[in-house]
Amino acid sequence: MDEDTRRLVAVAERLIDAAKRAGADAADAAVVRSFGRSVSVRLGKVEDTESAESEDLALRVFVGQRVSTVSANIDADVGRLAERAVAMARVSPEDAYAGLADADRLAEGDIDLDLYDPTSLSSEEMVEQALALEDAARAVSGVTNSGGASVSAGASGLVLATSSGFSGHRMRSGFSRSVSVIAGEGVKMERDYDFDSRIHYGDLEAPETIGRRAGERTVRRLDPKLPKTGSYPIVFDPRIARGLIGSLVGAINGAAIARGTSFLKDRMGEQVLPTSMTLIDDPLLPRRAGSRAFDGEGVRGERMALVEDGILKSWVLDTATARELGLSTNGRASRSSGGVSPSSSNVILSAGSQSPEDLIRETGNGIYVHELIGQGVNMVTGDYSRGATGFLIENGELTTPVSELTIAGNVRDMLLSLTAANDLDERFSIVAPTLRIEKMTVAGR
Repeated sequence: MDEDTRRLVAVAERLIDAAKRAGADAADAAVVRSFGRSVSVRLGKVEDTESAESEDLALRVFVGQRVSTVSANIDADVGRLAERAVAMARVSPEDAYAGLADADRLAEGDIDLDLYDPTSLSSEEMVEQALALEDAARAVSGVTNSGGASVSAGASGLVLATSSGFSGHRMRSGFSRSVSVIAGEGVKMERDYDFDSRIHYGDLEAPETIGRRAGERTVRRLDPKLPKTGSYPIVFDPRIARGLIGSLVGAINGAAIARGTSFLKDRMGEQVLPTSMTLIDDPLLPRRAGSRAFDGEGVRGERMALVEDGILKSWVLDTATARELGLSTNGRASRSSGGVSPSSSNVILSAGSQSPEDLIRETGNGIYVHELIGQGVNMVTGDYSRGATGFLIENGELTTPVSELTIAGNVRDMLLSLTAANDLDERFSIVAPTLRIEKMTVAGR
């Protein structure tokens, strides 16, 4: 534990002591530290450089079955903050499910998940990389303008202490490179982008690789057509597939189940994916975006199947939501300045046996979607309607770019008709390959 972490642990422990002196029956305190730098360039010139560092705290107190959460900058008066939190709790409505995680569920011992890389980049290095990103993208024939390139590096850490005796800390670094460019002229311009984001600096793709791919993606979108209205097989690019699986994860979040606002609220133990598919949540994977040695309540989550062989097996639960549903937490609590809520960690959909190219070839005729517009998912009913762009699939090949179409269906039916490729990308907290949906309604010309 370094000096900064020891200092933040001491702040959290003082908050707990102050809350108890102010009359709280129980409390937990989170101290969050973050720091980072970023640079952005456009058309070969530096547009912006930023550096930020913050230390904030959140105190959650319980008075009987009443709870409140307050947040402040780390320089706040600890005693006054605790008094205010307790006063707020005393006038809050009772919550029969409020309380700290059971002591026997709290994490013990340290686990090194290799989530912190201390690499420090100078502003000059970051500018050089951003310029290389943009230069590579603009060098692609057909690219006519730039939306800019950016490079960022930083880290964030959490210290958590509870009145039941838990004390833990974790730190995560992050490095990213991104670029956006434009192809075409006038009303026939198209835009696209590419990026990479990693926990460890050495894992980042080269700026030239990212930039070239962004340029090629953009040029390929030129001169789009509007497909005929009809019913088509739809293939989702992994960027879009992650969002679809995210909708599934949102639908099995315990908070949505407890409120009755999920289209899967009555489907536990039933088939929600094809029998060939399993969906895993695992917070203990080294060097992964969603990993954490303990959750926002100090509980150590373990690998679990959300969906196994197509059958829904688990909700995503924190302590309060689990109690409301008559269950036990599975260590999926996340913290924010507003309190604690359930949240998944590393969600991984099982891969299929085909390459993306083979999946497209097998599709024959359909539409490949690489970008969606709008937030047209009704989480209560599962109804799905989004604007989309992509490519026609004709005779098993990607051909004409298409845009300004709308795809529609119901997420329950979409999930049950999935076929997966084998191109899992492990950079993200939701890992999903290229996915094909058997049929969706397409509104075109």
